[in-house]
Amino acid sequence: MIIGNREFCKDNKNYIFAILNVTPDSFSDGGRFVIDGSVSIEPVLRTVEQMIKDGADVIDVGGESTRPGYTMISVEEEIERTAPVIEAIKKNFDIPVSLDTYKSGVARAGIKAGADLINDIWGLKYSADMAKAISEGNVSVCIMHNRSDLNYVNYIEDVLSDIKDSLALAKSAGIKDERIILDPGVGFAKSYEQNLYIISRLDELCKLGYPVLLGTSRKSVIGLTLNLPAGERVEGTIATSIIGCMKGARFFRVHDVKENRRALDMAEAIISLKALN
Repeated sequence: MIIGNREFCKDNKNYIFAILNVTPDSFSDGGRFVIDGSVSIEPVLRTVEQMIKDGADVIDVGGESTRPGYTMISVEEEIERTAPVIEAIKKNFDIPVSLDTYKSGVARAGIKAGADLINDIWGLKYSADMAKAISEGNVSVCIMHNRSDLNYVNYIEDVLSDIKDSLALAKSAGIKDERIILDPGVGFAKSYEQNLYIISRLDELCKLGYPVLLGTSRKSVIGLTLNLPAGERVEGTIATSIIGCMKGARFFRVHDVKENRRALDMAEAIISLKALN
């Protein structure tokens, strides 16, 4: 797996996508970097520096909240929020940067600013030319499962079928296999039970032959299970990360980098241990 100038998924390692939301309204961390309607770069860079120290492998920049009931913003506003942040991170740090967007115009601007991967919550299906933008930009993509309804006939088979449709779009645009990550889409077009179930069946997604990213950090499935607000869901997130690791996921998109990094390193040491004589 290639992201930017780095090769991933060697020797069964686990990798952290550190969430950096430069939004005023994200469900968990909105408003941290927005002052008087504009993104302040200096605190962003201090946060990225700490994320790297804590064990981040990729910085995932988001400029529009996609929480339930979110308000869509314009392409121009999303670019204004994200492009300067991407440029600043790439100028100051040697780390791959992911851009969380489903709009091809934002993706193109982000790639120009230095983004190494486009993290698309609509699996290349929202913008007709998203796959083309990614292919022409020679960057990587995270294809997330999503759909406009919950009308599943056979849940797991339908999820896999939806993802295969997205993969077909990627292939037709010329995106190479080594630049594709899959995401089961926890929290998107799924009931509470379906969110839990897709985590327990991640191995089915892994069988498609691509690296899998799990993004459960502080999400409602954890809040509903533990009856906790967003700021108190770190332990629940870690539990899902470890289960995801055991099921074959290799990338983990999280807010709490240090805590998840330590837990995954411990799990990795146990899983990778050779049999003793």
